[in-house]
Parts: sequence; C-alpha cells; structure tokens
Amino acid sequence: MKKYILALDQGTTSSRAILFDRTGQIQSIAQKEFTQIFPRPGWVEHDPLEIWSTQTSVAAEARLKLGVSVSEIAAIGITNQRETTIVWDKQTGEPVYNAIVWQDRRTAPFCEQMKQSGLSEKIRSKTGLVIDAYFSGSKIRWILENVQGARKKAMEGKLAFGTVDSWLVWKFTHGKVHATDITNASRTMLYNIRDQKWDEELLQIMEIPESMLPEVKESSEIYGETDYSIFSEKIPIAGIAGDQHAALFGQMCLEKGMVKNTYGTGCFMLMNIGDHFVESKNNLLTTVAWKINGRIQYAFEGSIFIAGAVVQWMRDGLGIIKSSSEIEALAMQVEDTNGVCFVPAFAGLGAPYWNPDARGTIVGISRGTRAAHIARAAVESIAYQTMDVLKAMEADAGILIKELRVDGGATANNLLMQFQADLLNCKVIRPVITETTALGAAYLAGLAVGFWKNSAEISQWWKSEKEFLPVASPIVMQAGIDSWKQAVRTAQNWSKK
Repeated sequence: MKKYILALDQGTTSSRAILFDRTGQIQSIAQKEFTQIFPRPGWVEHDPLEIWSTQTSVAAEARLKLGVSVSEIAAIGITNQRETTIVWDKQTGEPVYNAIVWQDRRTAPFCEQMKQSGLSEKIRSKTGLVIDAYFSGSKIRWILENVQGARKKAMEGKLAFGTVDSWLVWKFTHGKVHATDITNASRTMLYNIRDQKWDEELLQIMEIPESMLPEVKESSEIYGETDYSIFSEKIPIAGIAGDQHAALFGQMCLEKGMVKNTYGTGCFMLMNIGDHFVESKNNLLTTVAWKINGRIQYAFEGSIFIAGAVVQWMRDGLGIIKSSSEIEALAMQVEDTNGVCFVPAFAGLGAPYWNPDARGTIVGISRGTRAAHIARAAVESIAYQTMDVLKAMEADAGILIKELRVDGGATANNLLMQFQADLLNCKVIRPVITETTALGAAYLAGLAVGFWKNSAEISQWWKSEKEFLPVASPIVMQAGIDSWKQAVRTAQNWSKK
C-alpha cells in the first residue's frame, strides 16, 4: 500500500527531503547544507552536482529514518529555489558552468541596457516581471557569452537549460525527461504567461536558442519516473512548483484574494488573483501561481529583501543578542520603540519601491534610546514592509483582505505576529504545519497520482495553530505608519547626491 509522498525541497542553502502521510503530517525529515560560492562581489554560485548529491542523500536518509520501503512511496514532489540557472551538456549530463544563483547580480549591466532600450513595458506585458538580474534569462545569456564553446554548442542543440527543478528531473530520470513546470518557467523572463509558451521575441532579445529550453508542463502531473539506478523501484515524479508557489498551495490559498507571507531571510508575499492575468500598477510582479487540470491561477508577488536577516544583523553586526531567538524577549522589555524607526534597506528596497540605492536607516534616536527600543524597531520593520506590499496588492486587486496566512521561521515570534495583525487590522493565521513549501509540493504530487482525490480533500488537513486578532488602537497604529513612511523616504534619499 502506498503510504507516503516524498517532497524534495531544494533551497538556496540546503537540500531537504520530507515524507508526508495521507493527513499531510510530517513523518520524517532530513536536511543537508551545501557550499555557497562567491567568486566575486555580487556573484553567487552553487555546484549543480553538489545540489544533486545532497538532494539524493537526504531523500535516502528521510526514508531510512522511518524504515520506509521504496514501494510505500506513491510519488515525488519537487519544490525549488527559483530563477537559479543551470546549463548542461545533453550528451554527458555535465554542467558547463556552476549554477548562477537567483541572488547573483553579474548581469545587472545587461539588464540596464535592456531598460535603456525601452523594453521594460514589453517584458512586463509578456512575463509579468520587471527587468532584473534576479531572473534566469540574462543568466543563460551570460553563460553562453562567457563559457568557452558554449554558444557554439547551444546553436548546435547540444546544451540544455533548466532551473533547479529541471536539473533534478533530468538527473532522476537519467536524462530521459527535460521538463519544468509553468511556475518555474514564469520566472525566467522568457516565458509569455498570457499565451503560456516560450516567447520567440524574448529569446531573440536575449540571444538564447529555443532548443535549450525544457518542455513546460502543469504543476501537478506525471513528468516521468525515477531511474532504477536511483531507487530500487521506479517512483513517479508528479508535482513541481517554485518554492513560493508551492507555499501558496501548501497554505491552501486556493481562492481569489487569499494571501500568504513567508517570513524567512527575506519575505515573499503572494496573493491568488484568479484565472486572469492582471498587470500590476504598483510595482508588484504578476506570476503563475500554478496550473492544474488545464486550469491556470495567477498571483501577485512582492519580495522583501531583508526580514529575518535584520535579526541576524542585530546578532552578528551589532552583537546585542547572542541568538536570533532572543530578539523577542529583548523587544518585549519596552512597550514601544520610543520614536525609533528602523528601515533595514541593507540591499536596497524591494517591492513596492524597487530602489536598489536605498540604504539601511535608523531614525528617531535620543539619549533615552536603549537596545530594546532598537530591537523592537527591528521586529516592527518586518511588519511595516509586509504592510507596504499588502497595500499595493489590495490596490492592484481591488480587494480588501480579511486574513493573512503566514509561514517561515520568523512566525515563531509572537510579538511580530501580533504587531502584524494590529498593523494590517486583519487576522493573521499561523498553521500547525509551517513547512508549507514542501507540503505544497507533496500535495501537487499526490493529486496527480490519486493519493488525494481533490483539493477539497486536502483542504481539510490544513489547520490553524494560532490566530492573532487586531487589538491595538487604529490612531496609535496610524502614527506609527506615518513615521515609517517618513523613515522610508529618508532611506531612499540617503544615496541621492
């Protein structure tokens, strides 16, 4: 009897494997970190073969921990760090270069050229994205331009491109399947999300031959089976989604207007906007949420660059806490920030500002300011940035949200969650299972093989662990919002000459 779904969660710093049972509960988990490579300032790379080896080893470890036989696994679901770009030789299966990670900025000058050429509106209209080095297209071009012999091989149809999901599928199927799902395709800056196909014009602009590209499939279907050399039996690979899309599905945000926010190193907020493409007027991205049984769902997405990372900076940079978990207790020593406002624009500001020149700013300091006030302002900065993105989403969608579903490490901070509810004046819900990224991949895979009948069945397993309701005075909250907006203006003006 098939008892489990194996979810492979291939992230930016580690590879994980989780076995879920029929009720969506975690039965076994394994995780392994891998090397972060920084060849030059602004460059970030991974070794694709190390990604592969760590992912296969944790898959075996999770299974062995529970004593599960291969025959008990109904399917594999894959969720992955998005936009990270791998190019490999179709014959040998060897990468021609390291994976260029989504954080990598080496292609920023080319992206600036595209903007200067007046391509911003064309690319946004076709892909829902802003022109940025973040996405895969310019990374593929860089490899073809800078790796000796790569362009010639690509023109001869000998090279394959893939985001991490494609690379894993290729390796698991021993080179039989070169495919991706529509969510990952939608993050390449090469895929037309209105027409749902690779865009010839964009491929020409970025000088990328179409023969390199994977076949684009739905997010929940059987892509292929694992090769006998990987497991002793074949297992269908049946679900794929980029990490944030998988988290939206894992949070059961299945209806238009439902929103989730993942509080990690940064924050990623997605709102389900239904089955019609809507172009953002407020500097958000439009992306494909998923496609299942021929039905596509779109989403607005807003990225916040620094969220949990501000707490890490308080620990490593300022040294006022010894571990990240201490931030809540320190912030709770005071009732408010005593006028201190902290904008953690260490790497510029993401949505809805998209200002790469903004810099981290702490304002409102007086002789009475203590470490606890700065700690509280740091915690509140995560909630304020989330508010900015959510208000942009509400404006674009014409919807006032009633609840925000949350996941990620920082959701353990009850002070942050309560302040978030007060600031948004809506319910904030933390689910029992916060591993929503892997859970979403498991659900997508399980649906494709009939492990679960439909989304209604899996919705019953989603349960709230704690709900935070707004209790603060709207007048007090508005005063804080006004101060935040003033502080953001200061952060953006700091670099202006």
